[in-house]
Amino acid sequence: MARRGIAVLLGLVGLMLAGCVESQLAPAPDVNLKPRDRQLLANAPYAQVAIPETYQRHIVGYHRRESAGTVVIDTDSKFLYYVLPQGKAIRYGVTVGEEALAWSGVAKIGRMEEWPSWTPTAHIKQRLANIPDFVSPGPHNPMGARALYLYEGGRDTLYRIHGTNQPEYIGHAISSGCIRLTNEDVIDLFNRVKIGAPVVVLAPGHGDSPTAPGDTPRVAYHGGPNG
Repeated sequence: MARRGIAVLLGLVGLMLAGCVESQLAPAPDVNLKPRDRQLLANAPYAQVAIPETYQRHIVGYHRRESAGTVVIDTDSKFLYYVLPQGKAIRYGVTVGEEALAWSGVAKIGRMEEWPSWTPTAHIKQRLANIPDFVSPGPHNPMGARALYLYEGGRDTLYRIHGTNQPEYIGHAISSGCIRLTNEDVIDLFNRVKIGAPVVVLAPGHGDSPTAPGDTPRVAYHGGPNG
């Protein structure tokens, strides 16, 4: 009888501990790198930095109601979620746009590129000094290793989800409106998403990362990746 009581007690403790685990780190960030990725990133011109654990890639419980395959960006918390089935998501830390430059709304991924070039817009050239007309692909390029181009109503919004040559700013709001991930994370995301996948960018002040007891799960997009 005593043994049975101990077994029940241990089981309850196990359940309690399991309930405390909110997330787990996803597999090592370089497992999906191609030979070209490894070569270019090995010679990156920027300093390697330790990303705070909060902004490292995690698999987390997901309380909102977007369909699997949707990308949701919480600009308040500096997180991007790739929604998985069964109430899970992969959470990535990101750099987001400065308040006056941030974009929000619902778009779709209209184009995807590996090691994209960069042609700065007139607005960016006006805002930032000494910007060239064109930057070739590579780790020196602000677009980084991958780029997802956001379209709305069939038109390019000029907003991107892309890599970075400034990983030290992950978790900050300093960009010209686009969403930046580390190059390792944007490669991982690139390998998961599909053309046509919905992207939900929550407006500043409408972040929805924490789950408060009694909250009703919200949804900004009802369709799936092909909806």
